[in-house]
Amino acid sequence: MSKTIISQGKTTNEAIENGLKELKVSKDMVEIKVIEEEKRSFYNILAPRVVKVELTVKENIKQQEQKEEKKQKKINQNREEIEKGLENIKGFLDKFLNKDLKYTAEIKEYDIYVEITGENLNYLIGYRGENINAMQTILSSIANKTSTSKIRVYLDIAGYREKRIKTLEDLAEKIARTVVRTGKEITLEPMTAYERKIIHTKLQNNSKVKTFSKGEEPYRKVVIKLK
Repeated sequence: MSKTIISQGKTTNEAIENGLKELKVSKDMVEIKVIEEEKRSFYNILAPRVVKVELTVKENIKQQEQKEEKKQKKINQNREEIEKGLENIKGFLDKFLNKDLKYTAEIKEYDIYVEITGENLNYLIGYRGENINAMQTILSSIANKTSTSKIRVYLDIAGYREKRIKTLEDLAEKIARTVVRTGKEITLEPMTAYERKIIHTKLQNNSKVKTFSKGEEPYRKVVIKLK
């Protein structure tokens, strides 16, 4: 569990420095949140100014991966329940999709894979995959409606997932080069856990930069910085 403390000072910087000394870490190793700033009025202008900040030590990527692995171990292996989940997904797609679209839905090991094909499917994919991710969540909810443990569902539309992986890997390399050139860390836009893992994996063997995630879901982001 991440360690969190509250420190104070006359300025925000002083409060942060006091907290860093107490935690014995550097600034890049914590998430910072200003939680209180006492403003002086005309009547207490001589009173000392107090700023309070909350510092939370960031979890490293290994800890995050261990947590995700733990979650992944709780996978439903009940064939009967998985087949029921597949049946429910097919029933939904038969009603939801128009006649011009086709889909395949099958079980591979203990997971359900769905692929939708057809013409002009950008509206189903959405901006940067927003709609396909939302639809995958819906299909997952349908599959898990009566299951006793989690059934994983993977949705692809017109090969979007493979293209997205290539886009993210190219982005990771491009940002890494920028970080090396400028010496400044870069924070990417919020991504799903699946997309963040693509960035982490692509750069895990890079000798010049390192990556970590910060923030809370669904706004969690990847940060790339010099080692």
